[in-house]
Amino acid sequence: MGAELDPEAAAEEQRRADRLRRTVDVACAVLRQGRLTRAEAEAVVAATREHALSLFPGKGDVFDLVLAPRFARILDEFCRPPARVLPFRQT
Repeated sequence: MGAELDPEAAAEEQRRADRLRRTVDVACAVLRQGRLTRAEAEAVVAATREHALSLFPGKGDVFDLVLAPRFARILDEFCRPPARVLPFRQT
């Protein structure tokens, strides 16, 4: 037989999963609507990853497999590229 999860532990796990889902949803909305630079957007993703790891320690590989590609697509589509500074022409 499979191991049954204690109902309280299952409820706690569900609360953490719900909290992570809300955090990821908010981060995605900020990335899509915030008109952030690439560096600012990457900082949002890094903070979201840290929060995910605080909720689910040791699950960084799952974040990298499941959520990182989603964030990468959003960054590629919505984030401004870094400003390019052109040198002054010397005469």
